[in-house]
Amino acid sequence: MHFIPLTISTFIYSSISTILSSISITRSRVWFQSASISSLKVVWRKDRKLDSAIDKDKKWRLCARVVKEVLNEPHQLIPLSYLEKRRKRLKLNVRARTFINQNPGLFDLYLDRIKPKTEPVAFVKPNDRLFRFLTAERKIYSENELLIVAKLCKLLMMSKDKVISADKLAHVKREFGFPNDFLSRLVPKYSHYFRLVGNGGSFLELVSCEPQFAKSVIMRRAEEEERLTGIRVRPSFNWKLPRGFYIRKEMRKWVRDWMEMPYISPYNDASHLDQASPEMEKRTVGVLHELLSLSLFKRIPVPILGKFCEEYRFSNAFSNVFTRHSGIFYISLKGGVKTAVLRESYKDDVLIDRDPLLEINDRFVQLLEEGWRERSEQLKLRKVALQKDMELMAIRGRELDIDQNSEQL
Repeated sequence: MHFIPLTISTFIYSSISTILSSISITRSRVWFQSASISSLKVVWRKDRKLDSAIDKDKKWRLCARVVKEVLNEPHQLIPLSYLEKRRKRLKLNVRARTFINQNPGLFDLYLDRIKPKTEPVAFVKPNDRLFRFLTAERKIYSENELLIVAKLCKLLMMSKDKVISADKLAHVKREFGFPNDFLSRLVPKYSHYFRLVGNGGSFLELVSCEPQFAKSVIMRRAEEEERLTGIRVRPSFNWKLPRGFYIRKEMRKWVRDWMEMPYISPYNDASHLDQASPEMEKRTVGVLHELLSLSLFKRIPVPILGKFCEEYRFSNAFSNVFTRHSGIFYISLKGGVKTAVLRESYKDDVLIDRDPLLEINDRFVQLLEEGWRERSEQLKLRKVALQKDMELMAIRGRELDIDQNSEQL
């Protein structure tokens, strides 16, 4: 009997394994490519808890809109009648005076003339408590200035040419927590990072950045796990459906194969990727995940994201990514607007991945709640006083009846 030397048998076994593995991978790729990405459909399902997270912000967001409207006026004053005419645009469902009375922590009313020799009319102005909040807001922005600069650099780094329209960035400043003056104040101050270019400075261009800015949330998470465990961790998305959510078998297979593909950093050059390829899908999900991670509330309205299709190489049907990867994202339809939500940042309806700049929002909500409590106490006192008045009137009425009966006797 002749024995094949160990080295040769090992080589043959290795070759056979490689061939079989290659066949398996080829079959997988054939299936993966034959399942056109655009043909993969996932039925949208309502997530009541994430919808609730969006819904409970409605009240303070309405108040913030009205505050912004008044602060943008010359001298931060506006006639009450002018504010009343803007109710529809501000989406106020009550009269302007009623709104101000319902939110006493924001404004004061006073009488003044719009023009000389005219009758005095009611004017709206920020009250002292609102001014104190605005002072605290400026302090929080100052304390987190480097975070804001890093976010701005990251937005530019992910873009196709490292350039984004200044108007578009101004439009999304609330989503990412940028102050009103970030273009006029921060850009000149950090000129080694970015500069305004084009006619009238219409575009913001990246000049340079720190190496650590090129690490996505996914990459940093993998590095942290590796540091804690001592085991090499591959960067990957958290893909988990809530209880009661299901996807079809063929879709589960597609997701499993897609998740096995190497992670593509949103900061890597993607110019060589085919728009319809699974690799481009991986990159698109990475960019959307990073954008939502950089946002204050880990959610952004889809129409706002749609404004950046060219800069971030999104396809026209990019919004389908959110439903295809429903274990990573959720699309809420609250308020008649599609909003993309990052699932991993929430536990039920509570945001657990909190941005330091959310302290501004917390202070504003606290200001509103203080005013609401005061109003509630005042209403209670009025109710008690009215009840006492009614009791006194009833007593006097009974006394008057007794007196009248005595006179008749």
